[in-house]
Amino acid sequence: MSVGEEVRTEQAKTQQSLGTAAARNLATTTKSAPQMQEISSRWLLRMLPWVNVQGGTYRVNRRLTYAVGDGRVTFVKTGDRVEVIPAELGELPVLRDFEDEDVLAELAQRCVQREFAAGQVIASFGSTTDAVYLLAHGRVEKIGTGPYGEDELLGVLADGAYLGEQALLDPDAIWEYTARTVTACTVLVLDRRDFEQVAERAESLQGHLEQLRSIPAQRTNKYGEKALDLAAGHSGEPDIPHTFVDYEARPREYELSIAQTVLRIHTRVADLYNQPMNQTEQQLRLTVEALKERQEHELVNNREFGLLHNCEYDQRLQPHDGVPGPDDMDELLSRRRGTKMLLAHPRAISAFGRELNKRGLVPETVDMGGNRIPTWRGVPIFPCNKIPVTEARTTSIIALRTGEAEQGVIGLQQAGIPDEIEPSLSCRFMGINEQAVINYLVTAYYSAAVLVPDALGVLENVEIGRWR
Repeated sequence: MSVGEEVRTEQAKTQQSLGTAAARNLATTTKSAPQMQEISSRWLLRMLPWVNVQGGTYRVNRRLTYAVGDGRVTFVKTGDRVEVIPAELGELPVLRDFEDEDVLAELAQRCVQREFAAGQVIASFGSTTDAVYLLAHGRVEKIGTGPYGEDELLGVLADGAYLGEQALLDPDAIWEYTARTVTACTVLVLDRRDFEQVAERAESLQGHLEQLRSIPAQRTNKYGEKALDLAAGHSGEPDIPHTFVDYEARPREYELSIAQTVLRIHTRVADLYNQPMNQTEQQLRLTVEALKERQEHELVNNREFGLLHNCEYDQRLQPHDGVPGPDDMDELLSRRRGTKMLLAHPRAISAFGRELNKRGLVPETVDMGGNRIPTWRGVPIFPCNKIPVTEARTTSIIALRTGEAEQGVIGLQQAGIPDEIEPSLSCRFMGINEQAVINYLVTAYYSAAVLVPDALGVLENVEIGRWR
C-alpha cells in the first residue's frame, strides 16, 4: 500500500459526528418502576370474602356435636423402622381428648410394624375387626360390595390414615369393606388384646372408655350434631315433641395473625433522589407486595388457620390413580354444596389438563378481571403457587365454598387501624435514628376461618410428574 492510500485510510477512520456514548450525557433516560419477581396473581386474596373483625378475634359458634373427631396420624422414621408419635394416637376417635402421655407411650410401643406388597389384602369384608391399622406409607383402597354384588371402590387412603379403629371400642365389630393395597405399604398394627391389657392396668384409660361408650346413646344426625325432635306427616291431635338447639360450649376462636417488617430509608435518599419517582413510595410499594405474598402463603400453609391444615379428615380425598383426573375432581366437588373456587398449583393445573387431553375433553374458561381462568363443572380453577410441591412431585388441590352467609370459608381482617394505607395494613412512622435513617413499621393483620367442616376440601397427594 502506498503512502497516499495509508493517509486516505486514516482519514476515513477519523470520527465525523458526535458519538452515542458522549451524547447520553445530555439525554434524559426513561426508567421503569422497580420490578419484583416475587409478585404473583394472589387469587386467594382477591377472591376470598373478607369479614371485618372487631377486637382482633372471630368466634365460630356451631351446633353441639357429639361425634368423636378423627384426624391424621404422624410417624417418625429411623432407617427402615417406623414408629408412631405417642401423642398422635389421640387422633384416633377412641383416644380423642385422652391426655395420659404414659399410657399413649405404652400403646405406641405395642404397635407392630408390618410390610404389605402391592395388591395384598389387609382385611376382608365381613371378618372380625381385631386390630387397628395405622398407614405410615402407601396407598390403600377401600372396596365394598355394590347393589348387584360387584366390587365398588369406596375410597382411597394414604399416609397418616387408619383402618379398623372400631376394634378398640367394640369387640364384636366386623370389617364393612375390604382393604387392599395399591402400592407397597408400611403399616403399624395395634392389636385389640394389647389395647385391652393396657386398659386393664390404666385407670385413666378405663375411665375414658367408659365415658366414650355413653356417647352413642345420644341421638345425632349424620353429621354428629344433636338431633332435633320433630313431627311430620301426622294427623289429628298428637303430642308435638319438644326440642331445642344446643351449641358448642367451647367454640373455636380465630385471632388475627400478623406480618411485620421495619422499612428503613436514609433521609438523604428520601430528600434528594425523588425524581422522576419517589423513593419512599417505591420502597413502600415493594414492601407491601412482599407482605401480601407472605399473607397468602400463611393463609394456605399456617398450621393454626391455614387451609391445608384446617381441612377435616373426612374432607380429604386421594386421587384414584395418583394423577388429578376428572373423576377425582368430580368427587372433590360432590363433598360440598356450592363450591365457589378451586385452588391449585400451576403444575397441578397442567397435570389436570393432560388428563383432560387424554379423554378428549376441553375445559370451559371464564373471564376474571381480563384473565381467562379454566373451570371444571363451572367452578373456576385459580392458580396458587403457595400450595407446596413435595420432593416426590406431589401437591394438593383445594376446594372452597366461600362467604359468611353460605357457611363457607372467610378471610378475617380489621379495617380502620391507625395509619392504615389499605384495609388491615398500616405504615407507621417510627422516627429517625442518630444515623439519619427513617424507620417505618409496616404491618398486616389477617386470618381465615372455616365456618363448617364441609366448606373446605382437599385433594391430596396429586402427582404432577407423570406424562404417560
